[in-house]
Amino acid sequence: MYLSMKIVLHILISCMALIAAFSCSTTRVLQDGDYRLARNKINITNDKEFSPNTLEPYLKQKPNPAIILGWNPFLYVYNWSNGKGKGWDKIVQRIGVEPVVYDSDMVEATVANMVDRLTYLGYYGSSIESNVYVKKKNVSVIYDVTLGKRLPIKNIELILPPEGTFAGDFLADTASMTIKVGDYLSEDILEQETVRSSAALRNMGYYEFSKNNFFFEADTLTFPDSAILKMTINGYTRNEAPERARPICKFTFNEVSISYPQTLNVREKILKELTTIRPGETYSTDVVNNTYTRLSSLRMFSSVNIGMTPVDSNRINCRINLSQSKLQGFKVNLEASTNSTGLFGVSPQLSYYHKNIFHGGEWLNLGFMGNFQFKFNDAVRSNEFGVSAGLSFPRFLGLPYRHFKGAIPRTDINISYNYQNRPEYTRNIISTSYGYNGNVNNRFFYQAYPIQMNIVKLFDLDEGFYKELANDPFLKNAYQNHFDLGSGGTVYYTTDPETIPKSSYFYTRLQLDIAGNLLSAFKGVMKKDENGAGMIWNTPFSQFVRAEATVGKTWIWGRNSGQSIATRFVAGAGHAYGNSNALPFEKHFYAGGANSLRGWQARTVGPGTSARDTSFVIPNQTGDMRLEANVEYRFDIVWKLEGAVFADAGNVWTLKQKDVAVEDGSMFRWNTLGESIAANWGLGLRLNLDFLLLRIDAGFKVHDPARTNKWVGPDQWFRRNGYAIHFGVGYPF
Repeated sequence: MYLSMKIVLHILISCMALIAAFSCSTTRVLQDGDYRLARNKINITNDKEFSPNTLEPYLKQKPNPAIILGWNPFLYVYNWSNGKGKGWDKIVQRIGVEPVVYDSDMVEATVANMVDRLTYLGYYGSSIESNVYVKKKNVSVIYDVTLGKRLPIKNIELILPPEGTFAGDFLADTASMTIKVGDYLSEDILEQETVRSSAALRNMGYYEFSKNNFFFEADTLTFPDSAILKMTINGYTRNEAPERARPICKFTFNEVSISYPQTLNVREKILKELTTIRPGETYSTDVVNNTYTRLSSLRMFSSVNIGMTPVDSNRINCRINLSQSKLQGFKVNLEASTNSTGLFGVSPQLSYYHKNIFHGGEWLNLGFMGNFQFKFNDAVRSNEFGVSAGLSFPRFLGLPYRHFKGAIPRTDINISYNYQNRPEYTRNIISTSYGYNGNVNNRFFYQAYPIQMNIVKLFDLDEGFYKELANDPFLKNAYQNHFDLGSGGTVYYTTDPETIPKSSYFYTRLQLDIAGNLLSAFKGVMKKDENGAGMIWNTPFSQFVRAEATVGKTWIWGRNSGQSIATRFVAGAGHAYGNSNALPFEKHFYAGGANSLRGWQARTVGPGTSARDTSFVIPNQTGDMRLEANVEYRFDIVWKLEGAVFADAGNVWTLKQKDVAVEDGSMFRWNTLGESIAANWGLGLRLNLDFLLLRIDAGFKVHDPARTNKWVGPDQWFRRNGYAIHFGVGYPF
């Protein structure tokens, strides 16, 4: 098996070497008479304040995007083509990027497009001169833009319908108008104001009102170099004849009905309580949108459609149609890894979910997990099992729905049990939490747990490991029975909440846990252990703070969004104080594994430059602090097969020296940060079945802080402790 794995890895390395050996041409595949569009440049000749970036979206033809400092290596890959259109051609064309062929007609279309845009922005009479420069087979197009004249608004005249309440409501909203005297006249600011104003008025009850009810006239002759703006609102739209005019009236909700499949066994009372649309109340788009958000957040419906039908001049019927989604099912996840030392790790996970367990939108989640590490033909192994149960209610328990105008936070109750049997010890962990989760605008997500509790018990400590604990205060404090009671939470923001985004996106996550502060107030009346630590149920309680922040950005481009570069940075640290001298070991940070440093298995990196802790038969390297950075280039290969090239760097460190008398390199220090960073590169293959992504990654060490000679060359990648193989489900980040 080892030899066959080496052969596979050698093939992967050879492919990577070919990709790295870029040819020197980006135009070799062009036909005679064709040129590659290498650059567009926009110069503004008469206004340094005007940004050329404003006009870039209106370029009809753009060159290939740059990736690294103006360089796109995938252009070179595409030019490896041999022109036969088969075999090798298909591979390099999948991986590479086809050069953009210069089209002179697009230059003329761009000039017209940009002039139209400048007129829309209020630059009247603008002119653009295009100049084309050719160097070998590359073309640069320079657009010299002379901005036209702008006209400030000298006065704004409003003409409103006299009947009804509309004029009063409109005038009450004028403080929010985005058009002011002195602004420059443009179609752009007129469009923005009509969109804003019509939305505000519909929210006041004017259901049929739209931006097309606005009419504008601009007098540019009465006062030279300025304009008098006349804004008229009519009872008919721009697409209608004046004869169709009708009073602009407020609407009230009339009948409200909810329909859903008979197979959906749900208490209708819940749906009515979540619906903010009430008969007899004034129509409001906010009310309609809140209803949509609340019902969608149940995740019981594949679609939520809210239809409005006017029944007369000021009443409207509302019909809510709900389509049932899949209410229950199973989710399976599997991670596996091996390295050149022969250590295998397998982590299966199975979960069951039900979105309507008590017929009121309650979610039930049951989870089962395992983590097994072993070597073949070796009795030493580590086994871990865990079960968990979570129940989520579609309400903020203790407060009625009326206290929330928008989305309603859900209430979560969780409990879990974890059993781990290692050569050094056996441990049991019972955990429970109570809290809330929700989101704002489907971009900002939060979880807040005011109550989190863990009870940790250790049994069957190995005699040698027990002696190590006795000689090492750091280990002794980390590996002992303890009781945690505290609070925690997570906040997460993303620019694209889709499960599989199709365009570039950014995300950030912050996790925070605090424990022991409430219990410390009663420490004076507690029973103490030999170190003076307060105890609950004959177990010391932990007191610490722990935080971890993640920032990520993924750029997506190419045909069918088939190429992307994903990046991630993670930083975390924990500090024990008060009743504790060290973080509980289950709160320690670790690095390595299928979603971390892929040149190592999980828990085999660090801390710092220290050697492996021989107290553990199976590696369990952890620390109080973690820093990690990852970058990965992903690309389509053929059918549903994807490839990846990646690099990972980082480590964990302790924030307290284990032994004052011995410097072992585990403690974080700025002056040794560089030498303590572990780094690897690697290659990956993924089978993307849309509903499931299977992944295999091979990571090779480049810089190993635990070695005397820390840099790891290619001749050592296939030797003992030089690489790791990881199997997983889903992208690593």
